Amino acid sequence: MGKKEREDKEERRESFVDRQSRQKRKNMVIGIAVLAGIVAIIVFAGYHFVTKTQTSPLNAPVGAGKLGDEHEHASLLVRIFGDKFDFSPQQYQVKSPFIHFEGEDGNTIHRHASNVKLGYLFDSLKIGLNNDCFVFPDKAKNHTFCTDNDYTLKFFINHKQVDGIRDYVLHNDDRILITYGNDNQTSIDAQLTELDGQLIKK
Repeated sequence: MGKKEREDKEERRESFVDRQSRQKRKNMVIGIAVLAGIVAIIVFAGYHFVTKTQTSPLNAPVGAGKLGDEHEHASLLVRIFGDKFDFSPQQYQVKSPFIHFEGEDGNTIHRHASNVKLGYLFDSLKIGLNNDCFVFPDKAKNHTFCTDNDYTLKFFINHKQVDGIRDYVLHNDDRILITYGNDNQTSIDAQLTELDGQLIKK
């Protein structure tokens, strides 16, 4: 093999090695760019998911404000044929972060966002409530209490009788009475006095 041929062969080998080296560097740069892009997408998606779920969790009430933008408390008393409905068992505690009972207390409603209506509280507890009926969660026939010729479902907010409370947004220190039966005014006044005596836990 002549000198010229050896030099040509060496030059081709060096050229091949150089091309291979450049290709590897190019592939590495592309790989790093792709990986950086993937990481950026993951970080952005994670941040978006966390902030979105913190400010508007799934099943948020329609029209509700940002979770945590308000913290209001009100007292609730429900009496059906004179018997007090107890919201302190676990099945009625903290079913929504927006509005709930908590701490095994069945008297104080906590509202943690603006514009959350009382109807949403009862929906989250699986209690049927409209202007005419109060329905226990098991929906048994004997657990449905509707206004009829003999008995009436009544609502009071701060001693004032109202037609319904589903669309009401409670305010701090409100006192809300739901009562069903054929109670006279004396009995209603006694329930309102009981409601006034309930401690509002904050």
